[in-house]
Amino acid sequence: MRTEPIEIYSDATNAAVMRHPGRQFPGMLIQGDTLYSLSRMAATALAGAEPDSDHWHDLKELVDNLQSRVDFYSQVMREHGLKLPFVDGSE
Repeated sequence: MRTEPIEIYSDATNAAVMRHPGRQFPGMLIQGDTLYSLSRMAATALAGAEPDSDHWHDLKELVDNLQSRVDFYSQVMREHGLKLPFVDGSE
């Protein structure tokens, strides 16, 4: 872990907008529990989609992208001895 100054444009609950050093544009911070919920919602939508349709393939890509972010978030939290704000079934 390291500490660096960041530019905070909004620190609204669940909608923080900030720019990390070295980045041109600000990003939005998504809390871990919200990220997990978005991932689960996308997986549920995929389960209900018509298999092999364009819609299914788009949802599959979304699910895979969100899941990789949940996995990375979980890995970083474990590496730093931090508790996850959700139950992911892998513990």
